[in-house]
Amino acid sequence: MAAKDPQSKNKKRKALASNEGSGKPSPKKPKQLHSKPSELQKDHTEKPAKASELKPRKTHFKKPTAAGGKTEPQTKKERRVQAKELAEARKKKRKPHYTLEQELASLWEKMRCRDVSKEERSKLITEALQKMKGKIPEIAGSHVSSRVLQTCVKYCSQPEREAVFEELRPHLLSLARNTYAVHLVKKMLDNASKKHLEVFISELHGHVASLLRHMVGSVVVEHAFQLGNGPQKQGLLLELYSTELQLFKDLTAMKERKLVDVISKLGLQKASVLQHMVSVIQPILEKGIVDHSIIHCALMEFLSIADKSSATDVLQQLSGPLLVRMIHTREGSKLGILCIKHGGAKERKKIIKGMKGHVGKIAHDQYGSLVLVSILSVVDDTKLISKVIISGLQKILKELLLDKNGRRVILQLLRPNSPRYFSPHDLASLDLTVPCLCTKEEGSDVVEDVTKKQTESSKIDESSLYDEEDASGEGTKSGGSKKEPSVRRFELLISSGLAEVLIATCIENVGELLRSNFGREAVYEVATGGSDGVIQQSLSDKLDALHNAIASLAALPKSEEPEEEHLFENFYSSRTIRKMILDNPTFASKLWKLALEGKSELWAEGHSGKVVSAFLESSNSDVRKMVRNELQPLQDRGILKIPDTKQSNKV
Repeated sequence: MAAKDPQSKNKKRKALASNEGSGKPSPKKPKQLHSKPSELQKDHTEKPAKASELKPRKTHFKKPTAAGGKTEPQTKKERRVQAKELAEARKKKRKPHYTLEQELASLWEKMRCRDVSKEERSKLITEALQKMKGKIPEIAGSHVSSRVLQTCVKYCSQPEREAVFEELRPHLLSLARNTYAVHLVKKMLDNASKKHLEVFISELHGHVASLLRHMVGSVVVEHAFQLGNGPQKQGLLLELYSTELQLFKDLTAMKERKLVDVISKLGLQKASVLQHMVSVIQPILEKGIVDHSIIHCALMEFLSIADKSSATDVLQQLSGPLLVRMIHTREGSKLGILCIKHGGAKERKKIIKGMKGHVGKIAHDQYGSLVLVSILSVVDDTKLISKVIISGLQKILKELLLDKNGRRVILQLLRPNSPRYFSPHDLASLDLTVPCLCTKEEGSDVVEDVTKKQTESSKIDESSLYDEEDASGEGTKSGGSKKEPSVRRFELLISSGLAEVLIATCIENVGELLRSNFGREAVYEVATGGSDGVIQQSLSDKLDALHNAIASLAALPKSEEPEEEHLFENFYSSRTIRKMILDNPTFASKLWKLALEGKSELWAEGHSGKVVSAFLESSNSDVRKMVRNELQPLQDRGILKIPDTKQSNKV
């Protein structure tokens, strides 16, 4: 093709420019095949038209006026009223008993007031029950109606309560799984007669295991378990042992309580019992429903017959933060002790770390304190214990020393496993072991005792006894400890700094502690240096300061105010000081020189007379020689009396 002439292009451009300037129409350009100018032009011209033709959005809150029919927006108050009416209409449509619930709520606001008279409350309750009659099962699951029914059951008469119970009886199991109705069921159990309680527990037969797997239903089973008597508790517990006991109600009526005895009497297969209990317990543990005592009892019975692998799996599953929720019951604390004794280093670490932030609450608990005592007596990782447990105890040390249960954690370090501070049942709990997880050396006696009580069908197989392995794979004893108890005790008490803080707390609150029933025991143990003189060896100067504080307080004159008794006249402090004189000659000498020398006749009668006579009863000859010249004349004159048994023991 020939090249286009550039001059011809310029001529065309000039012609177009001249036509535009003169207003003449420009010549039409040839249409290109691939474009449609008419359609594009149409689109551009129609867009503004469409935007202009858009209709304005309708507003919701407009109302016609009386004059011209135009709409005006409502006020905020009118909008709220309209929204409330709309919500009320929806609730009435959704809830068939909505109007009844509103009426009951107004009655409940009156009957639950504290200043309402009994007669008025009785009338309101009767009126509410009349309105609910025949509809109680339907409205019991409502948030409002459930509260009204709880108040009615609490204050109504016995015939009215029986009528409510009979109406709800066919629906108790379904109500026990309802989030709101469960509180009504618990209230009914609290106010139920013996007959109604027995009927309710019988209604639970065959459903105990399924209810325990339910987060809400398990609360009802636990409540019934706590309120029931011995046979009723046993009937609920037996259903968790085997399918036969779950199906046939007559089999649960037996006197035997231990699972071993139940297996022997009914001739059950131990393997089938274990299999059934695993199927019941495993879902409960997976859901974390471990707060209830009935589950703790079932777990303890399971461990009494379990084999090595089953027992290990359960204890490993419990070891961790989950255990903190279990140790508030008797059986739960036993499970905690078993987890600590038979757990490896990793499991113990999880348990101790799970107690972080809860040490104070656990120490004040009757059964939780035993778990802390077990940790202090068994676990070798003293650094971890000092970081989590000892540091938590130091923050509330004074409260612990004055508390019945909290003091035992401290006293365990000062005088381990003393029958003076732990009951025989507590000491037995601290010595618990799982037979199949004990070594032959330390567990043989336990196994022999168990096998004597068991029948031939439930004897423990010798192959189930094995050496427990810790995280490092080395075999450990049944207690799971490698350190010497004296070394562990020194590290927890002295190296951690607990003893120094303990002495400082005793000095600061010596008067209050000595005059209290529980605090005086801690002061005695600290002042005498603890068992084997563990404090005396390292902190003798601190102990001298404590002795001086006690002697200085005892040297004060008699108080004329009856509110604050003198140490020698107070019931608790006088006996504690007497005991310290008999057991610690150093303290006895210091007390005599600072508080009693030359004043013994003033304190020779009453509670203080026991303190003075303790110097003559001391087994230390130096103490008796020091006080003989002053106290012997008082004894001869009959002012100071010493029992004959004490006089015969003198050297």
